[in-house]
Amino acid sequence: MSAHTRLIRYFLTVFLGLLSVNICSSAAADIFELYTPFRTITVPPGESIDYPIEVINNTQETKTVFLVVSGIPRTWNYSLKYGSYDIRQISVLPGEKKSVSLKVDVPLQVNKGHYGFQVTARDLFTLPLTVTVSEQGTFKTEFTSTQANMEGVSTSTFSFETKLRNSTAERQHYGLSANVPAGWIVTFRPNFRQATSVDIDANSEANISIDIDPPDRVQAGTYKIPVRASTSGTSATLDLEVVITGTYGMTLTTPTGLLSTTVTAGDTRNIDLVINNTGSTQLSNISLGATTPLGWEVTFDPEKIDIIAPGKSEQVSATLKADKKAIAGDYVTRFNAVAPETTSEADFRVTVRTPMIWGWLGIFIIIGALGIVYYLFRKYGRR
Repeated sequence: MSAHTRLIRYFLTVFLGLLSVNICSSAAADIFELYTPFRTITVPPGESIDYPIEVINNTQETKTVFLVVSGIPRTWNYSLKYGSYDIRQISVLPGEKKSVSLKVDVPLQVNKGHYGFQVTARDLFTLPLTVTVSEQGTFKTEFTSTQANMEGVSTSTFSFETKLRNSTAERQHYGLSANVPAGWIVTFRPNFRQATSVDIDANSEANISIDIDPPDRVQAGTYKIPVRASTSGTSATLDLEVVITGTYGMTLTTPTGLLSTTVTAGDTRNIDLVINNTGSTQLSNISLGATTPLGWEVTFDPEKIDIIAPGKSEQVSATLKADKKAIAGDYVTRFNAVAPETTSEADFRVTVRTPMIWGWLGIFIIIGALGIVYYLFRKYGRR
C-alpha cells in the first residue's frame, strides 16, 4: 500500500469518527424527558408528598404531551398542577422546560411497604417513582371502659369511666350519643365537663365520664346501653350494661284513704290498713308498728307480712285502745310498715269522746240541782 493510499484512509477514518460523534451528540440532545430529584421517598401514613417535576424538551420542535399518572393505589389521592391549575396536557417549546407539581396523599389506613407508580409523557418518556410507607397505618377509634357493667336499684345513678382514643393521624371532632329506652337520661362529661362532643388530637385519648340515670319505676332487668363516638370518617361504639335489681316502694293507708276515726276513752276501735307494694320488686318480712299517745295500745292482725308481690297489696287489721283517762280531744297515732328495703308511715287522727255514763251523770246532777232549788223556793218562798 502506497503512502498516498494510507494517508487517504487515515483522513477517511478521522472523518467518519467525527461524524459518528456528532450524530451521537445530536441524538443525545434531541430528547424529551421528565425529571425529579426525588425518585424514592419514605413517609409515615397520612403524609402528603409534593413532587417537583421538570418537563424538558430538548428536541427541535414544540412538543404537546399528555401527562398520565398510572400504577398508583386506588385509595390514594393525587393531583397534577401547573401553578394553581390542574392539568392533563402540556406544551413545551424546543429547548425549554416547564415545572409541574405532583401531589400524592398517602392515606391513614395503609399497609407498611413499598408502592411504585409512574408519570408518563405519553409515547415519549416514563418517570418511575416509589413511595415507602414506614409503618402500618390505622384509621380507627377505640372506645373502652375498665368497668362496663353496673348493678343497682332504679333510683341510683350509674357512673362509668371510659376512654376514647383517636388512633388516626389527624385531630378528630367526635359527637357523643347514646341509644337508651324512653325515660332514661345519659350525660357525657369529657375531661370532667358536661358536653355532647369532644376534640381529640391525633394518636391521643380523652377521659369521658358517662352518667346513666334510669326512670325511678323501671322494671328490674338487664339493660344494654350502646354509647357512640363518631366523626364523618371514623366511629366507635361501647356497650354499657346496667342491671336494675328493682325499685322498692311501699305505701301505708286505708281502703278508703280516710285517716281519721273516733273512739271513747277506755274503748277500742278496729282500723283497717292497706299496705301497697308500689315498686317493681317483691317486698318481704314486713313488720307493723305504731307510735301512740301515752297509755294507749295497738295490736295488729297479722303482726308481720311475709311477702307482697310488685303491684299487689295486703290488708291488716289494727286494734286501737284509748287510755281510759284520756280527756276529750284530738290525738295522733302514727302507724308504720317496715321492710328491709323501704318503710312507710301514716298519721291517723283520733278524736276521743268521754263515756256516756259521765254525760248521764252530769244530767242527773243538773236535774238534782234544779230540784233542790225548786224545793227551797217552795218552802221558804212565802216567808
